[in-house]
Amino acid sequence: MTIRAITLDLDDTLWPIWPTIDRAERVLHDWLSERAPRTAQRFPVAAMRALRDVLVSERPGIGHDFIAQRRLTLESALQSSGEDVALAEAALEIFTEQRNTVDLYPGVLAALERLAARFPIAALTNGTADLARIGIHQHFVFQIGAREHGVAKPHASIFLSACRHLGLAPGEVLHVGDDPELDVLGAHRAGLRSAWINREAQAWPPHPIDPDFIVRDLDELALRLEREPTP
Repeated sequence: MTIRAITLDLDDTLWPIWPTIDRAERVLHDWLSERAPRTAQRFPVAAMRALRDVLVSERPGIGHDFIAQRRLTLESALQSSGEDVALAEAALEIFTEQRNTVDLYPGVLAALERLAARFPIAALTNGTADLARIGIHQHFVFQIGAREHGVAKPHASIFLSACRHLGLAPGEVLHVGDDPELDVLGAHRAGLRSAWINREAQAWPPHPIDPDFIVRDLDELALRLEREPTP
């Protein structure tokens, strides 16, 4: 079946996420050191992460909502340190600003432009990236996040929701991402086609299905799709 649209993962597909998160957490810690010093002293970055893990384990209903997790963690850290819980919102904004300051992988922007000229592209993410803040929203027709949808990839419903918004059958949509389970197998189970971004030249895991495309990066995918029939 001809590919008529693309759904695209964001974190670790368009940019490396952990350097971004590490920087955001360090900036947040520095901000807390000035405005909530007791909290910063009691909860350095590693301790804040550990607190978050505990709180999420106690509230599995927010497992898909990273913003709710971080807000709850900040409120709990501030409260237990005897400081103003109202600072949590400003602290969350500091983190969010940094979380959306990303370093795109080489060639991503040009590849996005090539793909968007040929296909409608929807962002499909478990994370909290803000495409407008990042400055690439013009290449996407919409974005669906796990936080807004209510469940995360690889649940089939988030893929099928994107297909409904696109007005296409799942088999007409190509999902592109870096994670074999969340992206490739999740898309396959929902009936979408799939492309695995494999920057590290890893072997495909021993899964019962193979991606439709295995590519090094988005630029290679754009080149491969240019050889496909025009929708």
